[in-house]
Amino acid sequence: MSETRVFLLPDLGEGLTEAELVSWHVAVGDTISVDQPIAEVETAKSTVEVPSPYAGIVAELHGQPGETLDVGKPLISVTPVSVGAAAAPVAEPVVEPAETELGGPLGEPAGTPAQAEAEAYREEEKAGSGNVLIGYGTPGGHGVARRTRARKTSAASGSVGTLPLEDGAADAGPAESADLDLSLLRTRVPGKLGAVISPLVRRMAREHGVDLGALPGSGEGGLIMRRDVEAAISTPAVEESAVAAPQPVAEPAPVAAPVEPRQSETQGVDARTGLGIAARTPVKGVRKVVATNMARSRSEIPEATVWVDVDATGLMELREGLKSDSDQVPGLLAFIARFVTAGLKRFPELNTRIETAEDGSQEIVSFDGVNLGIAAQTDRGLVVPSVRAAEKLTARELDAEIRRLTDVARQGKATPTELGSGTFTLNNYGVFGVDGSAAIINHPEVAILGVGRIIDKPWVVNGELAVRKVTELTLTFDHRVCDGGTAAGFLRFIADAIENPTTLLADL
Repeated sequence: MSETRVFLLPDLGEGLTEAELVSWHVAVGDTISVDQPIAEVETAKSTVEVPSPYAGIVAELHGQPGETLDVGKPLISVTPVSVGAAAAPVAEPVVEPAETELGGPLGEPAGTPAQAEAEAYREEEKAGSGNVLIGYGTPGGHGVARRTRARKTSAASGSVGTLPLEDGAADAGPAESADLDLSLLRTRVPGKLGAVISPLVRRMAREHGVDLGALPGSGEGGLIMRRDVEAAISTPAVEESAVAAPQPVAEPAPVAAPVEPRQSETQGVDARTGLGIAARTPVKGVRKVVATNMARSRSEIPEATVWVDVDATGLMELREGLKSDSDQVPGLLAFIARFVTAGLKRFPELNTRIETAEDGSQEIVSFDGVNLGIAAQTDRGLVVPSVRAAEKLTARELDAEIRRLTDVARQGKATPTELGSGTFTLNNYGVFGVDGSAAIINHPEVAILGVGRIIDKPWVVNGELAVRKVTELTLTFDHRVCDGGTAAGFLRFIADAIENPTTLLADL
């Protein structure tokens, strides 16, 4: 009898602990395949599709659209299609790993380490995918299907294995299969080879505190299987979770329960103010992460702010002059971004991070390069995608990358890497029509530069009053990494570059 498998919501990147279920792509009773997208979820950083690691029939969907699910909790239950333990050996197609951008092999001969690794992976996951990270496939998930010899059942363990053969290769007997080097039976992880335990098993053991070094494996050659870890955790708990899967009737109750009080509360009166309650909005998704990071920034970072008014007329005139020679002229933010990367090279203290060890000791971590974060306002909230290795890009290249990142961020398609790898943030709040802001540092960075609106103002030039294009620059910095002199030096460097752009650009 086939056992229903419960797929738990994986960590979709950057240690996120929850995700909001946007929609289901499948329904109960549907037949699904490995790596088929089953749901769309919205994390605190982007909207992603979650692929299924199992093939079979959907037994239960754990959650309703709009519900927030915790990482590690059940997402979907799948019942594998029963093949019958006593069925006669039947030749079946096996999909060989295709060459991918990660450099996977294509058409490896039978019996090679790559095939042994793929065999161990299939043995452990039983037609399931150990790779649930968005943007990666699974070994055997792509390529050309080929006919192989019949499956052979091990009398000792009852496990089923299939070794793919090259076209025209002779069928190997049981003796040849028994001579395989069991040291090669390792799972396959994207980009590298793991230990003798699959990624899912390692994660399960880590989350439940199971010591894999002291755990005997029931698989072939002592391979530690998922069932071994489950038995070590708690047999009743495993059985309880397995039995709970086929009971779809019990799930809707807790999902619908919190909705009723919320609707009734919105019609009540607030006890403190005496005013009627118009609505209650849960703090979740991007808004929850922004609130957490801002609160952490204010509680941990002793910040200070310096600002200066800048005559941006020279930069505006430079850009207007470029328009006459080319249709593709970088935006003002791209020029300022170029000045920022140059300034951080001169004042590297502002391109660092403070790390605190368990014993309370702290270190200032410096970086060989700049990942420039660009604050972008979206319908989902404020996000900060970063231009990686920004110091290597020209103003035109920065302009193109800033536009691309802003676009994907507003679509909710930015990757966790793009949203979580910044080392310094540039915030153009001038687009909202304001001059300045005492910004909050984007933790764990140590500084953020804000640019206000550019407007006409009276300005003294060569002893005479004139109307100039003026903007305000604001730098908020972590006083632990530098003093005011360093912060002021960096800010003045950027201001001078804006006022005399041709001088700086000639040296870049």
